[in-house]
Amino acid sequence: MYRVPTPGRPEVLLVHPGGPYWRNKDLGAWSIPKGEYTDEDPLAAARREFREETSFEVEGDFIPLQPVIQKGGKQVSAWAVEGDIDAAAARSIEFEMEWPPRSGRLASFPEVEQAAWFPLDQALLKLNPAQTGFVRQLAERLGVSLT
Repeated sequence: MYRVPTPGRPEVLLVHPGGPYWRNKDLGAWSIPKGEYTDEDPLAAARREFREETSFEVEGDFIPLQPVIQKGGKQVSAWAVEGDIDAAAARSIEFEMEWPPRSGRLASFPEVEQAAWFPLDQALLKLNPAQTGFVRQLAERLGVSLT
């Protein structure tokens, strides 16, 4: 999701993963709202994942972006859509994992601990490096420079 609160200065919504492994990580740790799917329509999956990670429904004219390949080999497909949500009010679903490791105890953590809006140049620093291609594609589509 992107918004243009000031002409010529778009911002993108990024999410910071929850759980103990991501605590205290910032640069390169943020992501676009995303997730895995199998037999589901990719755009329907993207809309579902956005809702699961932010608690907000997303509507609008979806702009397909070229997929990117993350470091681990996972292909990520994404769409840009203009919108505006209250990032501070975003809430995600939770997941369970053994924590502390080898303790035999399960703990619940939010998939996303925080959502925030970032100008495109700042988003390039915050994002998982493999996902920066999405920001570059959006900037090109919107006709803005990334200086």
